Amino acid sequence: MLVSERGRASRSDLSENVIDFARLLRANDFIVSPAEVQDGLRALGVVDISDRVEFYLTLRSVFLWDRDRQAEYDDLFERFWGMWALDERAMPKEQVTTKMGAEGGARPGEQSQISYSPAEILMQQDFSQFQPEELGAVARACVAIARRIATRKSRRVRVTARGKRIDPRRTIRRNVKYGGYVLELSRLERRIRKPRIVLICDVSRSMEQYSVFLLQFIHSMQNVIGRVESFVFSTSLHRVSGYFKHSDILTAVDDIAHDVPDWSGGTRIGESLQTFNNNYARRLVDGRTVVIVLSDGLDTGQADVLSEEMEVLHRRAARVIWLNPLLGKPGYEPVARGMVAALPHVDVFASAHNLASLQKLASALAKGPSLDIAKRDGRSMALA
Repeated sequence: MLVSERGRASRSDLSENVIDFARLLRANDFIVSPAEVQDGLRALGVVDISDRVEFYLTLRSVFLWDRDRQAEYDDLFERFWGMWALDERAMPKEQVTTKMGAEGGARPGEQSQISYSPAEILMQQDFSQFQPEELGAVARACVAIARRIATRKSRRVRVTARGKRIDPRRTIRRNVKYGGYVLELSRLERRIRKPRIVLICDVSRSMEQYSVFLLQFIHSMQNVIGRVESFVFSTSLHRVSGYFKHSDILTAVDDIAHDVPDWSGGTRIGESLQTFNNNYARRLVDGRTVVIVLSDGLDTGQADVLSEEMEVLHRRAARVIWLNPLLGKPGYEPVARGMVAALPHVDVFASAHNLASLQKLASALAKGPSLDIAKRDGRSMALA
């Protein structure tokens, strides 16, 4: 590998340096796919790369999806690119405000950059404000989020040639033929463990402005993770896993809307969950399955049925997560009778109004040993 020991760009070709930078990010647990490397190279082709600010912001807009890790990203960027590292002298005035210290606090009398890349704006934008032509960008973001969930590390390990962890027993056995001299190392790495997920999405009239984006999320989850079963409901429940296997998202949504008779109709959450518990749960849900319900909780069905069916589902699953787009609106309180009935049986209650909220879900699922063990005491927890 032609990257120096200090991790700096050392190749003569810019594209090769970008590829090495992506490797450095991945080595530090940033999710950067080959597709995003290609996007970064295309983006650099249309900006002035002699402008350090443009160069930095271009790569950041493509490679950095988690704003909470910006300080870590900036450290890696400066370490790798060196001469391209951002400083305030190269920045336009409108991008210069307050300089943040290493601990994240403002330093008196100093200046630095606070700006929002197109990716960051996209992540924070409410789904109800998206235009149809932006669905492609949403699709790419959803795929990146799904990849993070799909690359979650298990506690279990496997033998590998590139792992950082040494296996002492295998190393000793392997080197017996050398008379006890350790010439070959046996290495281990943690397995990738894809979670088992069931997604149940509300496509009633009150969810209409969010449904297509949440279905895009489901589409990405199912195609990237694989171990996902998908359902939609309005007044009744319908299994839609098959629609996402070979179709693009727009074709899938059109087909589902055509085939589901109560698309954009009323909402009977309890009765729909009753159908799921009676017909599917025994086969699809066990103590290692995460069930995600995406709904605003505005129910026209029977609240007692919803409470009973949520209790049944909660007992069977490892985790029940309820994502409510309304939770992202200022002043929202879960006082609708559907939410009141469901919340006692929910482990995590979180928003689903923009891509940032879905990314938080990805972080929670990707972190988890909590998903490997029994759920806590059944009390609802907000997703930080």
